[in-house]
Amino acid sequence: MGDIVQMHFSTVDYVIFVVLLVASAGIGLYYAFSGGRQRTTQEFLLADRSMRCLPVSLSLLATFQSAVAILGAPSEIYTHGTQYWFLGCSYFLGLLIPAHIFIPVFYRLRLSSAYQYLELRFSKSVRICGTVTFIFQMVIYMGVVLYAPALALNAVTGFDLWGAVLAMGLVCTLYTALGGLKAVIWTDVFQTIVMFAGQLAVIVVGTHQAGGIAEVWRKAQNGSRISGLDLNPDPLERHTFWTLGVGGIFLMLALYGVNQAQVQRYLSSRTEKEAIMSCYAVFPCQQIVLTLGCLMGLVMYARYGEESPLDQGYVKSNDQMVLYFVMDVLRDLPGLPGLFVACLFSGALSTISSAFNSLATVTMEDLIKPHVRPMTEARATLLSKMLALGYGLVCLAMAYIASLMGSVLQAALSIFGMVGGPLLGLFCLGMFFPWANSTGALVGLVSGLVMAFWIGIGSFVSRMSASASPVINATVIPDVGNMTTAVMTTLLTPKPRPSGVQALYSLSYMWYSAHNSATVVVVGLLVSFLTGPWKEKELNPGTIYPVLGNLLFFLPQRYREKLCCVTPLEDNSKGLDHQPYQMAQKESNGVAYTKEEDKLREEEGEKITAQPTCNLAHTVQETAL
Repeated sequence: MGDIVQMHFSTVDYVIFVVLLVASAGIGLYYAFSGGRQRTTQEFLLADRSMRCLPVSLSLLATFQSAVAILGAPSEIYTHGTQYWFLGCSYFLGLLIPAHIFIPVFYRLRLSSAYQYLELRFSKSVRICGTVTFIFQMVIYMGVVLYAPALALNAVTGFDLWGAVLAMGLVCTLYTALGGLKAVIWTDVFQTIVMFAGQLAVIVVGTHQAGGIAEVWRKAQNGSRISGLDLNPDPLERHTFWTLGVGGIFLMLALYGVNQAQVQRYLSSRTEKEAIMSCYAVFPCQQIVLTLGCLMGLVMYARYGEESPLDQGYVKSNDQMVLYFVMDVLRDLPGLPGLFVACLFSGALSTISSAFNSLATVTMEDLIKPHVRPMTEARATLLSKMLALGYGLVCLAMAYIASLMGSVLQAALSIFGMVGGPLLGLFCLGMFFPWANSTGALVGLVSGLVMAFWIGIGSFVSRMSASASPVINATVIPDVGNMTTAVMTTLLTPKPRPSGVQALYSLSYMWYSAHNSATVVVVGLLVSFLTGPWKEKELNPGTIYPVLGNLLFFLPQRYREKLCCVTPLEDNSKGLDHQPYQMAQKESNGVAYTKEEDKLREEEGEKITAQPTCNLAHTVQETAL
């Protein structure tokens, strides 16, 4: 690496970076000492179920718009062209399905954790397995999300590596442990604005320097970076319309349908209608984020052409390339590089703060409350805060472990993708198939996880051996399953199509979520039928969504009743505060609720009974029928 790489920050840049951290900490402290002062678990973990649509939607967006995505998308476009933009097609169904299927089920059961659903639907053992899987997934992910951007920043600008990691980790732990979910959501809103501002600054200045947007487009077209619609149905092709537009739906469902970090935001909404509207509002925001990433990639191409900083030896990896480009474009504009770095760290902060909060929630609700004697509300809240603090320190430890991992870093990142699919499969099995029993659910989840790790690790190892071998036609930088990381695949001679197990290892990472969730559903149903399927009447009301009953509307009623679930969700919502919630309340081991909360709950129950068809979600069933 030449001297040209180390482009240092000015004082103004450092000031902007510090302002971001101070403002984030300030929001956390504000919510720690105002309002209810985070005195109840309901307020600390669910923001008193009082959030409006806009902050929730921006927080939903920020949670998985990590720094890895901000660095990954432009280098993907720069290297492979705009095919990646078709991922936007998957956002439509990927957000519509959670809005009208998952949110109504979770919201009406009045849950605190998504995994409470698994006990209501299956059994306690399924709930614990789901919770442990989620904790494993998030703990590994958050360390990498914290470390990866700091490493890239250090390589390109000489910004102190552990100074950045510790500053972010500690500030994030502080505002999450003190301010609860309300602070996390409002800091997400602030960080989303910073993210948009940082990316826009780079695009505007870069486009101006390149000679205008028309010139950027012309150069990208000449360099064949503007991709058409690739309708190749081959699932082994890394990015085609089908892998992005259809495979991406399952990836979106795993993120926006059943991930605790997102479900918690839906449950913190004031009403079910607001939760659904916030899910809708994410759609245009996601498209803007994707478009900004694509534009930045094209502006990079207009600046460097085929002579990338990576090939020139100025940087060592794709994610560093984006930072090098930013420093190169903004070098004469003090303050703007600092804004982009603030944008980058906003991405990291919003992701890890959501991880801390959701991990504290599932540990409290799913692992501690059901297994210890009844606690007072004050003690339960203190324990939740200690858990958030504890996970913050675990995150710093994971960042240190990530620094020792080297090339395995990529594999750690892909574990997030590998585990999301089986969890999605488990919830789909419970929600759509009344016959599935708890044995089927457990065997299905385990087989889905085994399949996920087999394909993921097998793919990683086969690519590592391919890149280590002296064969000239397969120079591959490993990438196993995060949708935001770019891969360089240089083919000088046509490669033979893989067959057998090798074909499975060559599956496009965009199909992982779909493949692994389908494995859970198929195995779960087979085992359920072999061990004695459950009948719809035996299940807790409100735990099944009648998707099959709606799809098979053309069959006579008696056949539909035999085949599948036909009970509409609204019939069960009348019993919302009775059977399902009592069960959830009973297993949560009698945490003392305030009288106001109980009164509020009764009022809400009366409202739902009095006007069962006023809710927005009910209309979807009529249209479906």
